[in-house]
Amino acid sequence: MATRSPFSFLDGLFERVMSGPLPPAWLVHEVQHRTVLFLNHVLMQEREAMDRLARQRGRVARVQWRIFSMALQVTPAGLFDLAPPEAVADLRLEVSETSPLSLAGSALRGDKPTIRIEGDVQFAAEINWLVDHVRWDVEEDMARVIGDAPARAVASVVGRAVQALRSFVGARVPGGQAPAPAAGELPDRSPP
Repeated sequence: MATRSPFSFLDGLFERVMSGPLPPAWLVHEVQHRTVLFLNHVLMQEREAMDRLARQRGRVARVQWRIFSMALQVTPAGLFDLAPPEAVADLRLEVSETSPLSLAGSALRGDKPTIRIEGDVQFAAEINWLVDHVRWDVEEDMARVIGDAPARAVASVVGRAVQALRSFVGARVPGGQAPAPAAGELPDRSPP
């Protein structure tokens, strides 16, 4: 007898929501705009990332997941902006996994989702470099607001919670293994 996740009903719920009416255009645009602001915030913390992207200025990457898509154009400053609707994509990235729960599980395990890539090879290599090397420094951003010591304490607690969640997901996914703790994270010492 195959075992099903106790959360499998969420996939069905998501499918029912997705088959309903589409979100209004203004909401889609606002979410895309906020995503671009966040990406640029992260990129601005990594000078090399901006330099690499600046070499690709004017290029357009279209990211697609299910019915959702977003076209990003590289600015001369090495950041992203929403591409005009008529822009032709130099690179197309389509996330193959349709289940949001599977995507979340992969992310918690530290796995990259399966992506179909079409278009400019050099641009794809630069985007891949960004994915592999650029990380959001949450602790640094929190320290600007609440100070160094409280930010370090919050980051430590969150890091342990994420590691425990990764271990939980890794232990329950067929063939999945919990990843080794990252630098600074405490290993899970609970009994299996």
